[in-house]
Amino acid sequence: MQGVTNLFYKFLGLVMVLLLAAMVFMVFGNVMLRYGFNSGILVSEELSRYCFVWLTFVGAVLTFHEQSHMGIESLVQRLSRRGRLICMALSNIVVMGCSAIFFWGAQMQFDINATMFAPVTGLSLAWVYGIGLFTGAACFVISALRLIQVLTGKISDEEIARFVGEDGQIAEVV
Repeated sequence: MQGVTNLFYKFLGLVMVLLLAAMVFMVFGNVMLRYGFNSGILVSEELSRYCFVWLTFVGAVLTFHEQSHMGIESLVQRLSRRGRLICMALSNIVVMGCSAIFFWGAQMQFDINATMFAPVTGLSLAWVYGIGLFTGAACFVISALRLIQVLTGKISDEEIARFVGEDGQIAEVV
C-alpha cells in the first residue's frame, strides 16, 4: 500500500512539473510573439492561468503531505511527547474540518461552474475550479490518516519531530 501511495505522490509531482513546463512554454512563447511579431496566442494566456491554478492546488496537497507548509512550532517544541500528540491530533481535526468545508464549498460551486464556459477556449469552468474538490478531499484523507496514526499510537518519533519542526530540514538563523 505504501508503494502505491508513494507512486501517487510522485505522479502528482510529475503533474506539477508538466503544468509548470506548459506555463513557461506558453508565457515565453506569447512574450516572444508579442515583442517579435506584435501578435500573440490568446489561448495561451487563458490556459497558462488555468495551469497556475492547478499547479497551486496540486502543490498544496504535496506540501501538506510532506509537512512542508508553514507552521509555528515554538510552543509545540516545548511540550512533552503527550502534549505534542494532543496538538497533532487537534491540528489534524481542525484541518479535516477546514478541508471538509472547502470540499463542500467547491462541490456547491461545481454545478454553477459547469454551466459557465471560458471566454477563449470554451472550456467548462468546472475543469478549472474542480481542482478544489481534489484538494479538499486529498487534504481531508491525509489528515484522517495522520489522526488515525496518532490515536492508535502508530506514529513514529520521526513524524512527531517533523510535525514539531525538529527534523533538521530547517536551518536555524544564529
